[in-house]
Amino acid sequence: MEIKNVKRVLVKFSGEALAGDAGSGIDLEILKFVANEIRQLANANFEIGIVIGGGNIIRGVSAAEGGIIRRTSGDYMGMLGTVINAIALQEALEYLGLDVRVQSAIDITEVCEKYIYRKAIRHLEKNRIVVFGAGTGNPFFTTDTAATLRAVEIGADLIIKATKVDGVYDKDPNKFSDAKLLKTLNYDEALRDHIRVMDDTAIALAKDNKLPILVCNMFKEGNLNAILTECSGEYSIVS
Repeated sequence: MEIKNVKRVLVKFSGEALAGDAGSGIDLEILKFVANEIRQLANANFEIGIVIGGGNIIRGVSAAEGGIIRRTSGDYMGMLGTVINAIALQEALEYLGLDVRVQSAIDITEVCEKYIYRKAIRHLEKNRIVVFGAGTGNPFFTTDTAATLRAVEIGADLIIKATKVDGVYDKDPNKFSDAKLLKTLNYDEALRDHIRVMDDTAIALAKDNKLPILVCNMFKEGNLNAILTECSGEYSIVS
């Protein structure tokens, strides 16, 4: 895949990453860091969509574990958590002078737009960053799947899964010093080996639509921009 031919990207951030060492809530320094990384992409004239998780606030699966909260309600609570993160990111990006819109898959018209894909594309064409909140709008689907779905809908050239590691490894690099970075792998290998960079539904949807997935470390300063503009740095491509 020719990374240098990419124009429109969908970046997926985890909500947990925003929490920092606190484990929950939003670490403002990390929020500022993420916003600066996105600004570099915007300054390089990429059209940018963003999906951010809500795990720093609540996860539907975890909320439903005790049996008091049903999984459906827990997932809707998680969707609201992603909207909170989306609004926080919008504020951080606007503070840097960027033009941003939040679109939600569920109606919260007092705080953000409703997701309409034609409107989202128009925003992107006008060089506005679009942050997609509330997942797919349906319970039982992850924000990874939401990110792949939105990427397909807006015609993104690439989906970037921004993580805490440099890419996909053959085993956990935090546990094994001899873990090897897999520079490239195909969708079938990712599904067969249950590569956990994204859930299987997200990978299968990407496969059906021939959408490449780039996995990289979000905490290396300038990493996203270097990968997309210079094809440098460590990362993995699933295609």
